[in-house]
Amino acid sequence: MKRTIKGNVSWIGYIDWELESFHGDDYSILNGSSQNAYLVEEEKTVLIDTVWAPHRFEFIENLKKESDLNKIDYIVANHGEVDHSGALVELMKEIPGKPIYCTANAVKSLEGQYGKQGWDFHVVKTGDSLDIGNGKKLIFVEMRMLHWPDSMATYLTGDNVLFSNDAFGQHYAVEELFNDKADQCLLNKEAMKYYANILNPFSPLVSKKIDEIVGLNIPIDMIAPSHGAIWRENPLQIVEKYAAWSKAYQEDQFTIIYDTMWQGTEKIAHCIAKEVQNVSPDTVVKVFNCSKSDKNEIMTEVFKSRAIALGSPTVGNDILSNLAGLLHFLKSLKFRNKKAAVFGCYGWSGEGNKVLAEQLKDSGFDVVDENIKSLWNPEAGDFDKANALVNAVLG
Repeated sequence: MKRTIKGNVSWIGYIDWELESFHGDDYSILNGSSQNAYLVEEEKTVLIDTVWAPHRFEFIENLKKESDLNKIDYIVANHGEVDHSGALVELMKEIPGKPIYCTANAVKSLEGQYGKQGWDFHVVKTGDSLDIGNGKKLIFVEMRMLHWPDSMATYLTGDNVLFSNDAFGQHYAVEELFNDKADQCLLNKEAMKYYANILNPFSPLVSKKIDEIVGLNIPIDMIAPSHGAIWRENPLQIVEKYAAWSKAYQEDQFTIIYDTMWQGTEKIAHCIAKEVQNVSPDTVVKVFNCSKSDKNEIMTEVFKSRAIALGSPTVGNDILSNLAGLLHFLKSLKFRNKKAAVFGCYGWSGEGNKVLAEQLKDSGFDVVDENIKSLWNPEAGDFDKANALVNAVLG
């Protein structure tokens, strides 16, 4: 169903309340999501993006009910990933020959995924524009590595709408479409989760791109991303958040992450949590057993933290596999300006702490020397080391 969002701009996407995961199973969806596509109907009609392939036929049927497909003059493909382009093959069967505006890298992406279909690609770069009549035009802005090399945003003059694609989005289903209609706590949480788990590795580029967009000196009355709520009330609030998040963001938070075999390492984790409250009562403490907690939720808390502590017993001269997988993911997110400490139990060889420390250093964390390494089960002397560890990591 077509729903007007501003002037002659309509939302024509798909709200997916049942979606549970994304990027394979690499990103958890806890509050639904949406694939936002947009129809701009001025003297020329423009379709901006489509939806994920599982919903392609429903999308096209809905589009037919709202508009004669042959009246679509241009298609803008802001990003070639399948959650944005999944209906394109079927759509182009209906309206072959329609020009597709996208970046050079998007041509590679679309042809790589769907084969060379003979589509009429019009390659654009930052600053290029397309006149769509009624005194309005589309201006294209490359958004390379936010979060794919082919990404771009499209700005509609007159209505001052920025179709930002993956930037400024959230995996969050909002039936009412707009940010002012959403649960504000969930909206902010999901926006931060999206940034921490998808965009944080590209933070230096995010910062530069925000400066570039601001430098264009264009009024922005609405930001319409490809997922989640459309920002119409104070739309620049999310730009301000991205500006802060892109600069090695942290709050006064200490996050403790562990896995355990026989609860010895778990006991140390909770001892450290209590000691944080003794040493720094205003510091927020979060504790996660990584084998029982969602990894994307954990990484959002790491993103917020100024310090973390990781714990595992030694197993087979190494650490437990759940924590090893989490560390691999942690490294890929490229967090900066955060301290870390390690802890764990062992029975025989005791390499766990060393493995944790080395991998945290490889992930860009400043790892303190103070640690807790307990033979078999922790005793009073082990718990007594929590004070030095906490002071070192919060210092």
